[in-house]
Amino acid sequence: MLDIEDFKKKLDKKSRLMGIDPGRKRVGIAISDENKIIATPYTTIIKNKYSDFVKEIIKVVEENQIKGIVIGNPINMDGTASQSSQSAKDLAINLSKDVTENVTLWDERLSSQGAFNLSNDLASNTSKKVSKLDENSAQFILQGALDYLTKENT
Repeated sequence: MLDIEDFKKKLDKKSRLMGIDPGRKRVGIAISDENKIIATPYTTIIKNKYSDFVKEIIKVVEENQIKGIVIGNPINMDGTASQSSQSAKDLAINLSKDVTENVTLWDERLSSQGAFNLSNDLASNTSKKVSKLDENSAQFILQGALDYLTKENT
């Protein structure tokens, strides 16, 4: 697992990234364009066995030529680690062993709320919003990281 600056150094100019909103059972997946400008909701994976989950992640990575993975880190609003934060960190460590070493954590405070509000703005019905919440949260996480990674150092 890398910090965001080391992660950034390992990326090619044109490379796609995957965003993950880790949940206990439902894991939202988003992917970026190769210019790392736009994050798009992709799918939600139901996580039962870790080995099956990794196979699904590898399939998405291979099908979309993913060069790095950004995992949402659900830290508390005051900046302290939450219980879920340790799970996200464990996931990042495991995926960096099992999929690619180019894995980083991204502060995901407000991502689920932001994704829900965004879908409110798009006026979708509530059941559709909830079914897409995980991948929309993953999009929100990935977009935040993309904005950070692509901003010019001024």
